[in-house]
Amino acid sequence: MDGKRVLVTGGAGFIGSNLANSLAEDNEVIALDDCYLGTPDNLDDSVEFVEGSVLDGDLPTDVDVVFHIAALSSYAMHEDDPTRGARVNVEGFVNTVDQARQDGCDTVVYASTSSIYGDRTDPSPEDMPVAVNTGYEASKLAREKYAEYFGNHYDMSMAGMRFFSVYQGMEDGAEEHKGEYANLIAQFADDIANGRNPEIWGDGSQTRDFTHVDDIVRGLELAADHELDGVYNLGTGQQYSFDHLVDRLNEALGTDVEPVYAENPIPEDVYVHDTMADATKMREATGWEPEISFEEGVERVCSQYD
Repeated sequence: MDGKRVLVTGGAGFIGSNLANSLAEDNEVIALDDCYLGTPDNLDDSVEFVEGSVLDGDLPTDVDVVFHIAALSSYAMHEDDPTRGARVNVEGFVNTVDQARQDGCDTVVYASTSSIYGDRTDPSPEDMPVAVNTGYEASKLAREKYAEYFGNHYDMSMAGMRFFSVYQGMEDGAEEHKGEYANLIAQFADDIANGRNPEIWGDGSQTRDFTHVDDIVRGLELAADHELDGVYNLGTGQQYSFDHLVDRLNEALGTDVEPVYAENPIPEDVYVHDTMADATKMREATGWEPEISFEEGVERVCSQYD
């Protein structure tokens, strides 16, 4: 990505702002955001900020590449209002891509989700059967199908990136504005650093493939560089339990704050207990490899509290 004009939707949010700031070093970048989960404070001065919704009728899509990151990004947001979830995540996606198509942009990289794999203690490849148990998952799978339509019918390059548990941190990272929707590494680190007991839903044995946002940003940029089509995993291929996460955070912070355990408000039959990526497809297509280990990522998050 060099010398391009780029639109990042959700561009003032956590992942979007990291991507926009990185791209702005060598490109002209527009960040579109409705400021629900984002804030322009996350953006460097070199990024042009536009406050607006992906549902708007006159989006700044006269660009070379669209990175569509905007979404209602949690189970709760969709269960509270399934219609709004579908409008933002599905209609907003179609609206943005179609305006980009009409403006002559034929390269789109968009956010999907690893949640559709369900519980997996083995690495999840992209070609495995997937199922939808929540409105959030349904909206992201619908994106993938509409992307297939745009690719097949209009010959657009449509790359869907299935993220695995992306984090950066709250204190100096861009997750603070997300609050309760921030990644658990960020939430737990902030709790422990401030002497609060992190709350774990369930027994703490559940696992996640925690992936640092810097690795996600590199993957997104490579997907655009290579004009990828289809869906690709972005994850480390490692998984760690919530209990282990709390232990490592205490070690890195020099603290001894115990977690508290609470009943999981998400129904057991839809809750994703374990995730782990198989990123072979992305590696073979672009050479992408995660560069930040779990241990280094925890240290980065905790160093924000020095």
